[in-house]
Amino acid sequence: MEMSDLDTDNGAPSSIKGTIKIKRSDSPTPSCVSMKSDDSMAHPPDFKDGDSSSVHSEIQIKRSDSPTPSCVSMKSDESMDYLWNFKDRDSSSVHCGLQMAGNGIEKKITDTGHNPETAVNELKVYFKVNLLKKFEWLNGVMINQGNTILLNEIYTELYITEGDSGDVNNEHEVRQIEAASRRKTTEETPIKCNDIFKPLSEEDNAIRNVLTKGVAGIGKTVTVQKFILDWAEGKANQDVHLIFPLPFRELNLMKDQKLSLMELLHVCFKEIKETNISSLEKVLFIFDGMDECRFPLDFQNTVRVCDVTESAPVHVLLINLIKGNLLPSALIWITSRPAAADQIPSECVDRVTEIRGFNDPQKEEYFRKRISDQNLANNIITHLKSLRSLYIMCHIPVFCWISATVLERMLGKAESGEIPKTLTQMYTHFLIIQTNIIREKYSKKQESYEEMVLKLGQLAFQQLMKGNQIFYEEDLKECGIDVTEAAVYSGVCTQIFREESGLHQSKVYCFVHLSVQEHLAALYVYLTFMMEKRNVLDQSQPSKLQKPQNFKTSTLSDVHKSAVHKALISRTGHLDLFLRFLLGLSLESNQNLLHAFVTQTGSSSQSKEETVQYIKKEISRDLPAEKSINLFHCLNELGDNSLVEEIQHYLKSGKQSELSPSQWSALVFVLLTSAQELEEFDLSKYTTTDNISDWVLVKVMPVVTESRKAIIKCDTIQGKSWAALASVLRSETSSLRELHLTVNKLDLTWNNLGVSGVERLSAVLENPHCKLKTLKLWYCDVSDEGCTALASALKSNHLHLKELDLTKNNLGDPGVKRLSAGLENSHCKLETLRLFKCGISDEGCAALATALRSNPSHLRDLDLSYNSLGDSGVKRLSAVLENPQCKLETLRLCGCGVTDEGCAALASALRSNPSHLRKLNLSENQLGDSGKKLLSDLKDDESNELQELMMK
Repeated sequence: MEMSDLDTDNGAPSSIKGTIKIKRSDSPTPSCVSMKSDDSMAHPPDFKDGDSSSVHSEIQIKRSDSPTPSCVSMKSDESMDYLWNFKDRDSSSVHCGLQMAGNGIEKKITDTGHNPETAVNELKVYFKVNLLKKFEWLNGVMINQGNTILLNEIYTELYITEGDSGDVNNEHEVRQIEAASRRKTTEETPIKCNDIFKPLSEEDNAIRNVLTKGVAGIGKTVTVQKFILDWAEGKANQDVHLIFPLPFRELNLMKDQKLSLMELLHVCFKEIKETNISSLEKVLFIFDGMDECRFPLDFQNTVRVCDVTESAPVHVLLINLIKGNLLPSALIWITSRPAAADQIPSECVDRVTEIRGFNDPQKEEYFRKRISDQNLANNIITHLKSLRSLYIMCHIPVFCWISATVLERMLGKAESGEIPKTLTQMYTHFLIIQTNIIREKYSKKQESYEEMVLKLGQLAFQQLMKGNQIFYEEDLKECGIDVTEAAVYSGVCTQIFREESGLHQSKVYCFVHLSVQEHLAALYVYLTFMMEKRNVLDQSQPSKLQKPQNFKTSTLSDVHKSAVHKALISRTGHLDLFLRFLLGLSLESNQNLLHAFVTQTGSSSQSKEETVQYIKKEISRDLPAEKSINLFHCLNELGDNSLVEEIQHYLKSGKQSELSPSQWSALVFVLLTSAQELEEFDLSKYTTTDNISDWVLVKVMPVVTESRKAIIKCDTIQGKSWAALASVLRSETSSLRELHLTVNKLDLTWNNLGVSGVERLSAVLENPHCKLKTLKLWYCDVSDEGCTALASALKSNHLHLKELDLTKNNLGDPGVKRLSAGLENSHCKLETLRLFKCGISDEGCAALATALRSNPSHLRDLDLSYNSLGDSGVKRLSAVLENPQCKLETLRLCGCGVTDEGCAALASALRSNPSHLRKLNLSENQLGDSGKKLLSDLKDDESNELQELMMK
């Protein structure tokens, strides 16, 4: 058969003139049908890891008019070099082309006589073949039991935005998810996974180092996997020559070795062999999971390494790569949970992105892809939407997977029982489903599956107390698990516990998600008490073997109190979710599910009531807001919603009364967990007095953070409440855009430094993260010194402020003069300025007019009512209005002592520049008939834009 007999199709090279058709195997085990003769297979690629999972296509080359396919290769090895480069980028064609192009390349790559450019292209193809093998199948944490799923079949786009490396959040990640679920996204620009290294505009600088933050299970690793897969399939980022994925959990295994960068890459990527990586124009290093790093990252005191052949410890190589001392042209992508993100200095990061997980539409998309029965998918979505705490958790993709696993069985009638309505119920049902699978797999083993789960629970608990989510052999040995057992556990507990091979076949271990570890840890604490009456949270308590006969036995309530105490003293909140699980396990409904582990339940109702009262007592204390919020979640797990119901009844009644500390906490919890967005929070709606305690202001700050507009009227803001408010204003993630403060005394002094409150506030306004657009400071005793600080803020190019209202502050002419120094700065973009009743005379008005002549194009609304401006002051303002660049649309001069003389100046100015001013208020002035007529005639002039004129 001659080559000319074949037709050209699918944009394949014209020398082939054939159609390449892909059909996937029905089996999850891939099949590979060779298209080459035995001779042509003399030098097949040596897949070092032994995994052929991606080379799974049945490849058929057929005549366009012949029904009988031919499986004989019609090209020599040499002619197969670039078959992978299909124009239409169809995924199936890419798989086929890569497979064929990989055949026979390994020998060529090391052929020193080969053309260097061709060798690079061949190496790129070979790399793609191996990366496809590893990354095309969905990570084991996200698969159905017994099935293998291709990433592209279920991948749902995640919500990724710009972030900031300085905004480190050390709170528990569930808290961060709950906050993210309420966060407004209208002002944010989502970033596509494949655009991570692309500047937002042509003016932006090139991006070399990217740091991507996100809580555990939010999709960082899957995002990396999708990026690599799209590159390997030729769909995106083809300007990158090679991608080197180097997860931290695997680099940990090499932390004690001293290698050069080339030696490190040779160990991890056999394909590059003698390739001179320095000669490649663009390579990408991906360091996934920096939070799992177990070696130091000291950027200040690390020795400089610039040569890829120079040996150094792994952490030194890593730091020099990030700094750009090694391979300055290489791209670097680091992923991390937020708490560890500050290890990388901001000067070493060109872009910070944050993965927020699924937004609400993406949640539904996931379930519709994951559940084939669309009616069942709709029922699952409806159930989760009805339970706010669970629906919030669905921002985490892994929680969506757990919920789908459980609810598909429960709502699909494969399992019976109460449909889960709390986190503990959901995770306990998930554990029961998995243990049933374990029982079937493990039926012939000597160790019972109950013992297996208990050992894993002990590992989960001990490592949770240490703050570890990745484990190594020595960690397992502490719990009596040897390597052989670990392999068995990961084989039968595939949806709970995982064993992963490192880059050079060493092993690392982890639970599929931090929340699974926390649930198992709580289960271990609960079961240990039930079976041994031992409180493992109390380190002073002896073990079962050591316990003397007269030792006082702990109660379940004692265990709960220990857990509550430990969670409250935790600075990071790392035990918050663990506490919710532990308390939820004490409910009879969950105990019934655990009958396989323990048959003795004890007096749970009495212990539950004692725990409820203890938690309510803690809530009544002056706790940080997030601590009390978690305690309300704990009450929910215990089935007690009395405080919440009480405050909901209070809100519906419309009556006001003095709230107790517990009621204030309940109010904050109700507002934050409401499905409705917090557009406005007016503190006066919930209290009958302006004498608000400092602790109350601190307690409501989470609500202020999530509100778009906050109105706070109180006698004073000081101490802790100011610190909390400043934190809200500086927060990159705050939704607050409009702040109304009516305060008799803005007392923000700290440590007797003698710095005024307004100076402190102005410093916050200059912070790049402060997105406040409206600031109203009524009756806040702002003086001329405070105006100096405000003027400094107005000069800042970071300022987002558009409206400044200083109503009824005694600024006087000195204050206005100082404020004018900021207004005249070109960086000032203020559009509304209210100086109502601020003690200003014509002298202050002169300074203001000078500022507006210097920077006339932004201010739209000026209110100078009830100041002693007189005609001289109005004349100065009229000179500003004559300027064609002046865009002022509203001018309020109520009660300013204006006469006909001032009216004449205004009329003249508006005739000269008739196109902008639309509203003029001259009420309560000494206007005569002549002055009124001049302005009235102006309003009647069709060529003038004046629409509203008030002169009463």
